Amino acid sequence: MDTAMPPGADELIYRDATEADVPALVELVESAYRGDSSRAGWTTEADILDGQRTDPEGVREVITSPGSRLLVVERAGTIVACCQLEHRGDAAYFGMFAVRPGLQGGGLGRRVLTAAERLAADAWGAREMHMTVISVREELIAWYERRGYRRTGRTSPFPYGDERFGLPRRDDLRFELLVKDLTGAPTAG
Repeated sequence: MDTAMPPGADELIYRDATEADVPALVELVESAYRGDSSRAGWTTEADILDGQRTDPEGVREVITSPGSRLLVVERAGTIVACCQLEHRGDAAYFGMFAVRPGLQGGGLGRRVLTAAERLAADAWGAREMHMTVISVREELIAWYERRGYRRTGRTSPFPYGDERFGLPRRDDLRFELLVKDLTGAPTAG
């Protein structure tokens, strides 16, 4: 019995999201960060936040906003990951990053992040990639640091009281800005 995958079955397809993708993308993001399903991966925020991570309106806004792209990653016709890219002058913002929980830890996230960095540099001439991460997510921040991102120490408040961002289970949440140089030059600090 031949158990080998057909040629190209493991190939990743990258494309821009469309409005038809909104329900599947909301489900993907929620599954990666909230509730019991998120515990199958390592990116869960279920211990620090309840409620939603995103909603159809938020995903639709990323898809339709000028200077913004929501990159969809498919394997064998199934959406397996996504990320937001937003053009901000010399920088690009990276967000709404989600990988199916059962596929986390196998290198897929690293491949998607690398592709997003290359796309931001090539399409927009971005010299830096910026992202914000909840500062108590030490394991996640360490993962980004291993990929060349540096902590800036610049923080912004968590939007307590705005249920669109979830229901905090603790009172010390804030976002920290992480930055990566995309030009290949060494970064200071």
